[in-house]
Amino acid sequence: MNRRNLLKTLGIIPFAPLNGSSKKPIFHSQEKSADTGSPTYDVVVYDATPGGVALSIRAAREGLKVLLVNHTPYLGGMFINGLGTMDTLYNGARAPLYDELRYNIYDYYRRKYSKASKQYEDSLPGFAKTKYESHVMKHIVEMMVSAEPGITVERGYYPYRVEKSGSNLTTVIFREMKGDAQFSAKGIFFADCSYEGDLAYISGTPMRIGRESRSEFGEAHAGITYMQKDHWPPPALNQEKFRLERDLNLFQYSSWSDSIASPDMGMADENIQAFNIRTTLTNDPSNRMVPGKPKKYDPEYLKKHFYHVNGMGLKVPNSKTSWNHPELVGEQNKYILGTWAEREEVTKKFREVTLALLYFKQNDPSVPEEERKKWKEYGLPKDEYADNGHMPYEVYVREGRRLVGLKTFTQHDASLIPGQKRAPIHSDSISVTEWFMDSHACTLRELPGSKLEGEVMLKNKTFPGQVALGTILTKDIENLIVPVCLSASHIGWGTIRLEPTWMSICEAAGYLIVLAKQKQLPPAKINIDRLLRLLAEQHIMISFFSDVEGREYSAWYPAIQYLGTKGYFITYEAKPEIKLTKSLADAWIALTKSIFNKKKEDLHAVLQATDEEEAKRSPVTAQEFAASLAKALNSHSFTYSKLLQILDLYRITPNQPITRGNACILIFEGLK
Repeated sequence: MNRRNLLKTLGIIPFAPLNGSSKKPIFHSQEKSADTGSPTYDVVVYDATPGGVALSIRAAREGLKVLLVNHTPYLGGMFINGLGTMDTLYNGARAPLYDELRYNIYDYYRRKYSKASKQYEDSLPGFAKTKYESHVMKHIVEMMVSAEPGITVERGYYPYRVEKSGSNLTTVIFREMKGDAQFSAKGIFFADCSYEGDLAYISGTPMRIGRESRSEFGEAHAGITYMQKDHWPPPALNQEKFRLERDLNLFQYSSWSDSIASPDMGMADENIQAFNIRTTLTNDPSNRMVPGKPKKYDPEYLKKHFYHVNGMGLKVPNSKTSWNHPELVGEQNKYILGTWAEREEVTKKFREVTLALLYFKQNDPSVPEEERKKWKEYGLPKDEYADNGHMPYEVYVREGRRLVGLKTFTQHDASLIPGQKRAPIHSDSISVTEWFMDSHACTLRELPGSKLEGEVMLKNKTFPGQVALGTILTKDIENLIVPVCLSASHIGWGTIRLEPTWMSICEAAGYLIVLAKQKQLPPAKINIDRLLRLLAEQHIMISFFSDVEGREYSAWYPAIQYLGTKGYFITYEAKPEIKLTKSLADAWIALTKSIFNKKKEDLHAVLQATDEEEAKRSPVTAQEFAASLAKALNSHSFTYSKLLQILDLYRITPNQPITRGNACILIFEGLK
């Protein structure tokens, strides 16, 4: 029985925050803003997406004064708009607030229904996904935000205009969504956490929309793309890359797709990927509301575009599903580029077509009788979105404008370096990606045997990547960060655009703002090493490893996370409990010396040879490793006596073989 099923069997709530660590402030600001008639916030956050909520809570818990402005009355973004699941392939702990949120979901169902209930069982991960109902998540998000006295929330407003002083924003003027009222928000720092990138856009910082050509970043799947329908097993079954990907501790999809050549293949294109409404359906007769035939009903249109839609969606607790259809290809750019009034019209069309498709599947004679009978069991849930016709409030914005930042995340950042066994390592990594790079259809064009143009699902071709700090930093506005619509190519974006990833990135961004406020510096000028140490110590995953799930609060975890950004690991295996061998000890000492002396040396070949020969070498004791480390660095930071004190502090026996994890602790502490 694997760990996930064992947790379910025992009724144990996984991923509980350790000793409330996510609530303990690292810093606490005692400064008071000057009374100028209107408050000046430490950070003004626009939109209460899960990322925006995470950034706001983290900043507030560290003592900052936060203004969180949301364009709807409800906080939580897609979490409360029918998503119903955590889109992740990894079940382990990832970042304190993400872990805390998951704990709160499990705890809610356990307390309300008991740990033996089907509701609790259905909420737990298995298909690598935590599941929940929208109204439950709405309750939890409101609870977490309202518990923070440092957060002021304004609802129903969008950014209308900004004021600047040099290279800084000073004020954002927000306008009412349903009226003409406005208010001004002054801030020291600003964060655009919206799905659309609206605050960054009106600030004038460069943004991109659409798809790059393949030549711009050298991406194999960029630009106009046609993919053939999935087939399994793939022709790459025996290729090393395929085996490496399948060995990762991630949920694995058994599907494959390849490109089809076309004259326009790889050309740049303005279209982004399609949206839809993640409608919640239920087959519980006591909670089901059947909407009936809509006023706008065109069965021929539905038959042409959506006849082959079959599944009711992902199951969530209490006999509900998250329906991921229909996608209205062609409306996505209208939404992103439109005014809010135009966006409302697009959203209305999504709702109308979705309800029409439900009626079509239940009643149209062209649908087989058995299929119609099955669909008639489903309707809209009475206990969800009661003030909005039992339909989600927002469309699923899979892609909006994207920042043109100091760095850009591309397909290469989620692919193996040629000849190596890990994706590129970033010394300023603030989070990780692990979802497969994907794009839903971008246009209605197709070739014989292809999916709709633009649909790219790189399952079994994507590797965990690191998100560089520079991707959330603008080139021209010093006090604005963009951690949701961050700097990425269209293809690279596919592995970023998931709520768990955004929550982790945004909590890291919260710590960044805290450090920037403390040092009175722009975020781009913060000491990166100090930030990375802080993120590692607070258990934010900044380096992905396949062999740490369930041990994320071990003493060695911060050390391997930090050293994972410095090149100490050339595979996705940390092997923290394996004995350190002499050959690897020498290689790590050489790397530590180069880092300590601020020299850039490529030791990958040495580490690779060492990794291959490691099992043949003898282990070293903790005191032998400490002595060699001290001798090589010859610094007050790495004296033998100091390293022995670290061994004692962590209860590492000096005369016993040292593990790789404990060796990382010595290096991590010494490099301070």
